[in-house]
Formats: sequence, structure tokens, C-alpha cells
Amino acid sequence: MTEDTRKDTAGSSAQPPLPRWAFGGPWGSLFLTVALPVIVFYLWVCLIDHEGRLFWPATGEAWKALLSRIPLPTLQAVLLYGGWLVMQALFQVFLPGKIEEGTPLHDGTRLKYRMNGLLSYALSLAVAVGLVYAGVIRPTVFYDQFGPLLATATIFTFFYSVYLHWHGRRHGKNERVYNNLLHDFFMGASLNPRSGAFDHKLFCEARPGLILWVLGNFSIAAKQVELYGTLTVPMVLVCLFHFWYITDYYLHEPAILTTWDIKHENFGYMLAFGDLVWVPFTYVFQAVYLATHTHDLSWWAATGIVLLNLAGFVIFRGANIQKHRFKKDPGRPVWGKPAEVIRTARGTPILASGFWGLARHINYMGDLMMALAWSLPCLFGAVVPYFYPIYFTILLVLRERRDNRMCRHKYGADWDEYSRRVPYRIVPWLY
Repeated sequence: MTEDTRKDTAGSSAQPPLPRWAFGGPWGSLFLTVALPVIVFYLWVCLIDHEGRLFWPATGEAWKALLSRIPLPTLQAVLLYGGWLVMQALFQVFLPGKIEEGTPLHDGTRLKYRMNGLLSYALSLAVAVGLVYAGVIRPTVFYDQFGPLLATATIFTFFYSVYLHWHGRRHGKNERVYNNLLHDFFMGASLNPRSGAFDHKLFCEARPGLILWVLGNFSIAAKQVELYGTLTVPMVLVCLFHFWYITDYYLHEPAILTTWDIKHENFGYMLAFGDLVWVPFTYVFQAVYLATHTHDLSWWAATGIVLLNLAGFVIFRGANIQKHRFKKDPGRPVWGKPAEVIRTARGTPILASGFWGLARHINYMGDLMMALAWSLPCLFGAVVPYFYPIYFTILLVLRERRDNRMCRHKYGADWDEYSRRVPYRIVPWLY
């Protein structure tokens, strides 16, 4: 049986055709399921014990020392993380918010989503400040409990992914599954798993990990103040960059409904681990490094980093909003002119002007510019603070390739025409 002819026995018989195996197929999925938590743990040890430099334990004693650093959950970490997830889930289900429709599914239906992220974000920050002010938790708790929190989140995510696989096989529809346990567990057995009013994918993509990323940074900054009695310019820049990025995300929350993850990726271990572990525990690496490295920046270096972040933000946000508005209203002008559109045989138009006339994924270029700006405050004494832009470059290049294959399969000659008119993939005139 070829990949394109496999059918999901748990869902509709009329489902989208499957692309080829992703990430090396079943064995690649198994490897990544094991490797991802190991990578996060290893990089954390590099930051805490090796000044952010990569290392290799060359002796038996070194291996024992490394293994002894494997964190275990603590009661405090379990209560904090469990309470955090419950609070965010209650916020998603019960807080008021505008109802938005997602993009059409394969059967033509649209799911409805409650957009209450900004209110959830504001209340989460207020609750955290209140608990610190009341003395219930220490402001440095995220840094102090980083290892146990990481262990707790990792264990939870694995068992949650087991539940998602069971849920997808039992209730899924409109899915792209391969009927292979390893691959479907990793990639997901359901596109939009829901339990009543609770949308699992939107919750994980848009709530606990993103907000914890911001609060984690603030907690780490508090640790720098506790250790050295000062808050450095590099730490302030990193915290502000990340705070603004997430705040802007919630200001434009409906745009998430047209993103790759929501539209195309099934929800399994890959996305769950990325949302609940990878984002809040690796995107804070710059702050973790700066907590114990109190160097300063010249005014011109700080200004240059701010301008790089601003330019990346303009490209990233401008491109995504342009695409989101185009999908809502294809007749809307782009940069003050009628939109240049490729009419496809499927009936779905492709925008070929504005940002999307410069590169087929120019939003990724803006993302990568910001990623670099977030690491530059750490200067150049270690590689781990640059893990985010390094990893993100690899991720986005691979994602662009996957998206290109999927769109060519979906649109055929119409996508070839778009690729001819817009030959650059991510960076205009370069790639």
C-alpha cells in the first residue's frame, strides 16, 4: 500500500492525500521522541554547569556526573505546573472572547474558536504578580525549580500524547494518518482533537507554553537581581523582546488560525512537546545564560540589536497579517494596489504581491531576524544562547520544504506558476 492510498480507519474515507513520510518515518519518529527531551536536558546542563558551552563527558566519572544531574519532579514543581495547566484550561473554556471561524477543513466545514488569549495572558500575569506579592511563591521560582519543572512537563507531555493518540484514533476525522503507531504517535492521529468545548491544539499552541515563556524570563531576571543586585541591559532587552513578541501575538490572535500548525499539522507528540516543553524551557536559554553573566552593552550595540529586532518584527507581523487579511478578503488591496493573485484550479487563490511577492515564506525571514536579535545581547562567549536561532533556521528551512511539497501536490501547475513568479523561498534575492 502506498502512502497516498492509506486511509484513516478512524475517520472519513474522503481525506486529504498523504505526503511522504516526515522526519524519516517511523524510526525517525521514535528517535526524535527520545532525543528531544535529552537535547533539552543536555543544553540546560551546558548552561548551568559549563558556562553555556557544549561539552562531551569523556570519562566514566564525567558520565556519572552528567547522569546525576537528571532532574526529577518535586512536589512543588508538580503543584506549580499542574495548577498552571488547570488555570490556563479554565481560562480558555470560560473566559469571554470573540468567536472566530477557522479555515475550511477537507469536508468544507469550519471549526469555531474562542479568541480570549489576550484576557488569559493579562490575567495570568496578574495572578503571578499577586502570588509573588502575597509571598505564596518566590519571584525566582522558575529558575530555582527549572530542572524539576522540566522533568514534570516532559513526563506529563508524554502521557498526554498517549491520550491524544487514543483520542485521535477513536474520534478523529479529516485526518492524515499513516496507520503506523510510531509515526502517528509522533506526528499526531488527529488534526483538531477536541473534548467538548476544549480544543487541545489551540490550547497548547496558544496558552501555557507561550505565557510561561514570558513569566519564566521575568523569574530568571529576578534571579539576576537576587544574585548580583542589578538588572543588566542585555537581560532587559531579552525580556522586553520576548514580552512584546507574545503580547503582539495575543493582539493578533485570530491570525493563528491561518498558520501551518493549525491548518496542516496533526496534533501529536511533536507539537505537544514543542508547545509544552520546548517553548517555555529552551526559549528562555538567553535569559538563563544572562542570569549569571552580567556584562553590559554599548549604546550603539544595544541600538543596533533593537533595530534588527524591529525590522524582523515588521516583516514577520506585516507578512502574516497580509496573508490573514487576504484569506478573509481576497479583493482587499495590498500595499495600496489591487492584489496580484494566481487563480487556481482548486478555486483557492494564491497571493503573489506585497510581502508574498518577494518570497514564498518571507515571514520566516522576519522570524529569523528576531531570533538573532534575541541572542546577540548574550555576546559571543558561548554557543547555547544561540541555540534558538540555530535550531529555528533548521526548523523553518525544513518546514518550508515540507510546505512546498504539500502545496505542489495540492495545487499542481498553479503552484509551479507561483514558484516561477516568486522564485525565492525565504530570503529575497538570496534563498
